[in-house]
Amino acid sequence: MMLRRVFLVALTSLNANKLRSGLTVLGIVIGVAAVIALVSIGRGAEASITSQIQSVGTNLLFVRPGRLQEGGAFSAAGAAASLTLEDAAALASAPSVVGVSPVVNGRAQVVFLSQNTNTSVLGVTPEYPWVSNFELADGEFLSQTNVTARSSVAVLGSAVADILFGGTAGAVGQTIRLNGQPFRVIGVLKSKGGSGFMNQDDQVLIPLTTAQTRLLGARFFGRSSSINVVNVKVADAKLVDQATEEISAILRERHRVLEGEEDFTIQSQLDILGALTQVTDTLTLFLGGIAAISLVVGGIGIMNIMLVSVTERTREIGIRKAVGARRRDILLQFLVESAVLSLLGGVIGIVLGWLVSRLIGGIPMGAQGITPVVGVDTILMATVFSMAVGLFFGIYPATRAASLNPIDALRYE
Repeated sequence: MMLRRVFLVALTSLNANKLRSGLTVLGIVIGVAAVIALVSIGRGAEASITSQIQSVGTNLLFVRPGRLQEGGAFSAAGAAASLTLEDAAALASAPSVVGVSPVVNGRAQVVFLSQNTNTSVLGVTPEYPWVSNFELADGEFLSQTNVTARSSVAVLGSAVADILFGGTAGAVGQTIRLNGQPFRVIGVLKSKGGSGFMNQDDQVLIPLTTAQTRLLGARFFGRSSSINVVNVKVADAKLVDQATEEISAILRERHRVLEGEEDFTIQSQLDILGALTQVTDTLTLFLGGIAAISLVVGGIGIMNIMLVSVTERTREIGIRKAVGARRRDILLQFLVESAVLSLLGGVIGIVLGWLVSRLIGGIPMGAQGITPVVGVDTILMATVFSMAVGLFFGIYPATRAASLNPIDALRYE
């Protein structure tokens, strides 16, 4: 009952100075809203990246030339063309492997009439859509005949089709130009979504032989033409480690290198997912830390206003002590007032942060964009932290009020 009375007295006191209380609460509102918005956007980015990677499949391995050093950088050998078509063909013999797709890649300017875009160009084989889990929205995919004849045909990603033709419909049969060379569109891939370097829809697929001889240029390793990456599909995600060992053994034997001296790198989707998740987690923590500074600033504002309140209500404190109020009663009263300010700011900040995150999430950011994830743990963290800030910065003013001598307080003018 006593706590309820103290709470009502706190509300009455704060209501007597509405503007001052409102401005004090504003600091907490901004801090909590910033924490909610930035953390939810960071988690939304992580969820988007995870979804894009998993859409390709967790049973996919990427074999690239060069060794991956600590920190994620490739060694100087990474520039060497140490993977060949013969290597890719040899990997198909691994017991855990069910599909192999060699790829050469580069970039090119794609033009159709007045529309153009700079996009990624991949030289692939007919196995590519099955290995990498792509489906066609229209038309057909590259055939072995196209690869053998080095045909000037192309399959467009949905993002490229949107830019050039305003959608996937009507693209098949048209002629586009890649770096000035004509290519006939024979198919369009279904959208997978993505943005930036993770946009799997922003690409053009052409026959591997065409890419090597007519567009991207061929490099050689010994007497064989080299490739940039080999996509390997494993029978089951549980066999990824086993497949990695099998592939490593095959390539070490073919390249005549010892274990630990490999001139190739094998990465799984789970490796890539783990690395990107670590980056997004660090970024989210960093953003949340910056936003939390606003809460500290808001807490300082609460302490400042409560000190002013103690000075203004010195005579009131003296009268309460004179009629029997104990030290802890005064302490509790001012602590409750600071807690009410921070709690009110926290509630408003949660609502505002949710609205801001939704507003930012509605802004187009590439083909898919980011959907903010507002978790219950984020809301609880922001609420508890705002309450803690209010109580922490309210302790000193409350202690100062409780320590006032009643006689001196009654004499205060």
